[in-house]
Amino acid sequence: MKHLRYLVLAFSVSAPQLHADVLSVHCPNGCPENPANNDLVFAHLYALSNNPETKFADWVAYEVNPTNFGATPGRVWINDPLLDSDSTLEKADYKGANKSLLQADRGHQAPLASFAGSRYWSELNYLSNITPQHKDLNQGPWKNLEEAVRKAATFNNEMPDLPDADESHQVPAGYFKMIYDLAGNSSSFVMSQNTQRKANFCDKRASIDQMQAQLKFSLPSLKDNDVIVKRLGCF
Repeated sequence: MKHLRYLVLAFSVSAPQLHADVLSVHCPNGCPENPANNDLVFAHLYALSNNPETKFADWVAYEVNPTNFGATPGRVWINDPLLDSDSTLEKADYKGANKSLLQADRGHQAPLASFAGSRYWSELNYLSNITPQHKDLNQGPWKNLEEAVRKAATFNNEMPDLPDADESHQVPAGYFKMIYDLAGNSSSFVMSQNTQRKANFCDKRASIDQMQAQLKFSLPSLKDNDVIVKRLGCF
């Protein structure tokens, strides 16, 4: 089974501008710099820079790989054993947060669902990986983005064979379509086999570079341009 690999950095808005100077399997192209006085933590599934003043991680880096996917095992909030107890908030500090003016959930920075199949899944519930996120953000676009990343990482899943075919074959996991004009303007769409009937094709746009990364052959020299999308009625 072939999988795509995605590396993700999650930042808190209050983090200062950082520069890569730390290498890790969680950010092989370079992690953000660890600010002075921050604790740099390397867990099994992610790396993070914990700010003892704010009590939250300035950044969290992790790899999204389908081998770690699985059914969500649950949420048991515990302190990070690698950090001093006063470097992060405690479980009790979140009591009533959801019903307060903040309306805050306990928001995973490295998402539990991306690692539920790993034996180290419990590390995702360390409070060093948690920040107060408004419930609409945590349960809405933030969650949707995490799901989109997981879906993108599994685009090349193996498909079952045709039941009565007597030749060896491989059913496509998805399809792409490029529409272009004589001037070289192009718009592209990618759809996996599990795309829902009522899905809007306009939401399935992909850049030429995104498609090329998934293909073993070269695409024509075209340029992404919204002119085609407009003609298709997406704007």
